[in-house]
Amino acid sequence: MLIGQYKSKLTEKNRILVPKKIREELGDEMIIARWYEGCLVLVSSLSWQKLIKRLVGETKMIISNVREIDRFILASAFEVNLDSQGRFVLPEVLLGYSGIKEDVVFLGLGDRVEIWSLEKWLDFEKEAEKKAYLALEKIAKEEKFKKDVLSSKNKETA
Repeated sequence: MLIGQYKSKLTEKNRILVPKKIREELGDEMIIARWYEGCLVLVSSLSWQKLIKRLVGETKMIISNVREIDRFILASAFEVNLDSQGRFVLPEVLLGYSGIKEDVVFLGLGDRVEIWSLEKWLDFEKEAEKKAYLALEKIAKEEKFKKDVLSSKNKETA
């Protein structure tokens, strides 16, 4: 399972070193593509089809939503060819989209890896922390409300 954060750097020739732990988990054949919130996604070739299926569901029809995902993710996908040191060249289109200039962070997220500009990630992480806190508070309040309602119904029927 892919977990944790790993830092790397973009070289002058637009190469990025994939951390060893990630290479061990994903294997030699990987796919990189645009992802959401301005980051990139890196997955094993074997996981690529599963990821796409999760995004578009079981639909066999090429409806508007599927076409949008196709254009956004599939059209930006590249096979990753690692050199002997575990590096690959980041395609220009992905460089521009991600805003990666020098410092890079790899995030292990179970079956996939997100690749972020470190600066962009640090900003996003601050916002995510706030949103996570608010989401947890909301869930806790909803659970308390459900318990209170269930408790009052049980008292009424007793």
